[in-house]
Parts: sequence; structure tokens; C-alpha cells
Amino acid sequence: MTTVLFGGAFDPPQNAHVALVREARGRFEPERLVVLVVAEPGHKEVVLSAQTRLDLARAAFPGDEVVLDGHARTADLLREGRYADPLFVIGADEFCDFLQWKEPDTVLELARLGVATRPGFPRERLDRVLERLARPERVEFFTIEPLDVSSSEVRRRVALGEPYAELVPAAVAELIRRRGLYRSEGYTTAGTPQEDGTA
Repeated sequence: MTTVLFGGAFDPPQNAHVALVREARGRFEPERLVVLVVAEPGHKEVVLSAQTRLDLARAAFPGDEVVLDGHARTADLLREGRYADPLFVIGADEFCDFLQWKEPDTVLELARLGVATRPGFPRERLDRVLERLARPERVEFFTIEPLDVSSSEVRRRVALGEPYAELVPAAVAELIRRRGLYRSEGYTTAGTPQEDGTA
């Protein structure tokens, strides 16, 4: 019973997140798919509270299991053994930093990795990571079409009053608008974060 896990800060969730989950579901045909909203990411600062990001993620992934993850590190989550045959889905850029994760070999002992790559991504970057892993056979690559969108770009556009609805699912755009999220993030009129702002 394969369980696909897709984790992130989702600050906010955007169309590339949704596309990755859709492709992973088609590729791995899991019996269960869980979106994990990391409450306190160990590698990045977040703008919104964990509960608000959970609300946004549930709007982005209707019908999917979306839960709050209180673990800052993937290895700690997997040690609990909560998910049957877990397959953790990440992007190629994130995989290139996989060796900097806490206990990467432990992660691969406890779960498989599904790595989404885009056409033209340098294979040698991926191979440099694979050759340093104890269980490289636990990594499977699949291709997705690239989307030029990021959560930081969504936040920037919202803060500047620029159009952003095409970058996020409609339900997420509505929630951002209705709650007035990201409106005071500290951007200058030129679109550059001020010193006290958050990119």
C-alpha cells in the first residue's frame, strides 16, 4: 500500500505544487496521497501561521488528505512509521540539496524518493548526489513540464497589488483575497523587498 507524501511550507501553495502532485499520482498510482504542511520548516522562514498555510493547502488540494506536520525534519517524521510504504516526492532542485538534509541515508532506509525533473535538467547534477547515497536504488525520477511560478513570486505580486490569480488555484486566490493575506510584506514600489520585509 504505497503512500505518496508531498511536504512543503505552502506559503502559499501554487500551480507548480498542484501539477507535481497530479503527475506523482499518475506515475505512482498510490493507495494514499498525503500533503504535509510543515508547521515550522527547518530550512526557511515563513510569512503566514501554520494554520493559515494549512487552510490554503486544503483549498489547493481539495479531496486530498492535507495535514499539519509538526516535524522540522523528514527523518523524524518517517521514524514514526505512520505511513505504509512511504514514497516522498520532491523536485530536482531539492534533490540536489538532499545530502544537506538531516540523515539522508536514514530517509532512504525509511522511504523511497520520487524526484520530479523537468526537461533539460542537467543529469550530472542528479548523478553527483546519487553516487554518494547508500541506497541510490531507492530514488526514482519522473519528468514534469516546468511551470515558471514560485511562492515568493506570488507573495511579491500580492504585496504590490499585481495580478497573481493565474499562478495559484482559484480557491487559493479567493482565500488570499478574502483574508487580505500578504498585503503588508514590506515591498518597495520597485518590487524589491525592504530590509525589514520578507522575500
